[in-house]
Amino acid sequence: MGDSVKKYHVLGAMSGTSLDGLDLLEVVFFFNQNTNSWSYQLKSSATYSYSKKIKEKLSNAHQYKHEDIEKLDREYTQVLADMMNRFIRENQVEKLDFVASHGHTIFHQPENRYTLQIGNRPELSRLIQQNVICDFRVQDVELGGQGAPLVPIGDKLLFSEYEACLNLGGFANVSFQKKEQRIAYDVCPVNKVLNLYASQLGYDFDENGKIAERGKVHQDLLSKLDSLAFYRQKPPKSLGVEWLDKEIFPLVDGYHMNVEDKISTFTQHTINQLSQSLKGMKKIFVTGGGAYNNFLIKELSGKIKGEIILPSKELIEFKEALIFAMMGVLYFRNENNILAEVTGASKDHSSGKYFGITK
Repeated sequence: MGDSVKKYHVLGAMSGTSLDGLDLLEVVFFFNQNTNSWSYQLKSSATYSYSKKIKEKLSNAHQYKHEDIEKLDREYTQVLADMMNRFIRENQVEKLDFVASHGHTIFHQPENRYTLQIGNRPELSRLIQQNVICDFRVQDVELGGQGAPLVPIGDKLLFSEYEACLNLGGFANVSFQKKEQRIAYDVCPVNKVLNLYASQLGYDFDENGKIAERGKVHQDLLSKLDSLAFYRQKPPKSLGVEWLDKEIFPLVDGYHMNVEDKISTFTQHTINQLSQSLKGMKKIFVTGGGAYNNFLIKELSGKIKGEIILPSKELIEFKEALIFAMMGVLYFRNENNILAEVTGASKDHSSGKYFGITK
């Protein structure tokens, strides 16, 4: 390999708003100093589901009092440590440079210069006996940024061959290059809403979009959803669960209709918003749990001119963990890992916290 290539062995950890569980990905990054380019090799990966109890707490934590959040933060740090130790043991992972962990978002209020991801405590490093780089969003919000989306730096460095990168998680976010500028923003909610209504029918999610396909679209509700002020805002912009509680759920639940029709209408709303954001894009790289929603993907394909490209199962499910691992590497190298042009912060910066092993 020679001296011209630097190598970093990392474990990336991501917990998204859709509460599917903790995504863990072992990856090796290579930086070629001659060509100034990055490549990667995916190793082992796993998603560990949360217990019903922890899932419930994470789901309701934005309504907790300060001391209860503190308690949950300690409890969740232990949950993360147990899952990471299990992953390292089961996959016989050795000689990591560090673990890059996102934590789990409880509050996201950039307009108040506040965002909180729990599980980013110094004791995580001690509990897993690894160096840890974490808490990537806080500094950006303090610098006047949205603290989201953060994945565009990875899109730019690792997936530049695609015209747009679309992630369909709890919320959908898109990232693309326009001349010299990277543009990225949260488009609309996806699984955070669809999964909640699917759970009212006894399912974890709407598998393959079958419920949406069966239900009827309520045109009046669809029109009101599509008219929400957020969609007229210019980026940078981002969404959090607080916005759902204020804007989405009261609106949808204000209509007396069956749950199937709510899912069908909201799926159509998602397709409308995504197709607006992807206008004119030719090659669109799609990841996240929503990539498995066949109905949504098929309907979206019919509304846009570009080609939707679904990668390997591993990239669909672990791209965010991969990119947070990449952000950890950039922080480790003391290089900028957040783009001000994307988040609206006052400057590009290297964000995160480093906790070394204390024996």
